Amino acid sequence: MRKSCLVTKNISLFTIKTFMPTELESPKPTEWQTPPPLVIIVIFIAIFMYSFAAIFIKLSEQDVGPNATVFNRFWIATICLGFWRWMEVLRLRLSFDEMASSKNYTTKELGLLLLGATLAELSQLAWAWSLTETGVANANLLHNFTPVFTAFGGWLLLGHYFGLRFVFGLTLAIVGAITIGLEDWQVGTDNLVGDSLALLSAFFYAMSVLVIEQLRTKFSATGILLWSCLLRSCLTFPLVLLAEDRLFPSSLQGWLAVISLAVLCQVLASMILVHQLKTYSSGFISLFLLLEPIFTAILGWIIFGEQLSFLNWLAFLVVLLGIYLAQSNQGPKKS
Repeated sequence: MRKSCLVTKNISLFTIKTFMPTELESPKPTEWQTPPPLVIIVIFIAIFMYSFAAIFIKLSEQDVGPNATVFNRFWIATICLGFWRWMEVLRLRLSFDEMASSKNYTTKELGLLLLGATLAELSQLAWAWSLTETGVANANLLHNFTPVFTAFGGWLLLGHYFGLRFVFGLTLAIVGAITIGLEDWQVGTDNLVGDSLALLSAFFYAMSVLVIEQLRTKFSATGILLWSCLLRSCLTFPLVLLAEDRLFPSSLQGWLAVISLAVLCQVLASMILVHQLKTYSSGFISLFLLLEPIFTAILGWIIFGEQLSFLNWLAFLVVLLGIYLAQSNQGPKKS
């Protein structure tokens, strides 16, 4: 009887802890090292997958509204990440690895999980709202300030140190990213609310990345993303009921779009970037987000025939040069 009770208890603990974002890896090193080429290539691939998001969203919104697109993106990603997480823990259990089973969760840690998901959702909402109040070019341009907020927040809150070459490279990449949308930039008081919301979305997103970096000191990338997607699904669902007349896609194209958006952009791309936050600072990772407008513009040129000027191609080169200078620096380091 006693042995039977112990077995039942162990099964219950396994079920409860399977989907918690437990520590699966060693602690983050105290100093940032120059990343090997393979890491840079993997990050490039993640950002390239992210750049498809605009195309998938555009295809999805031919079938359902923007809020429903976001909701489907997150609940599908939650299922994929839940299965992934279950396989991770099952593998550890079968190998008799107890690393993931002996952690308790403090109120602060659970609060950070909720905070990270809330900040990411606020960023999404501010971004969507900004597109109704200002032009796409203005919104994209101001959203490119995310790395600035991330680097400054890392220095102010987490004690990150950035070398001069990193700062110069970041500045150069920001200038290049701004130049990409400069031709379509509209100046006027009518755009003030939308421009402010776009800038606010960049701030919220940067803060969510900083929170995730803190969580990565203890939790796995899969667990963090799983709970983030689950919470964001719950936060988005009421908005869909209030603002949309259709919850799910009704065509094959719509389903393929939201599934691709969830799997490619929300699961695979996010997994790569969040995983790297175990080793590299949020300021360094967010720097590569400046590649997204380049990939998006090139995909728009190839798929939709959108025109790219000489200034656009010059701006692409400036962004790449800035990223190269920043990532080749022997920093940032943790103080």
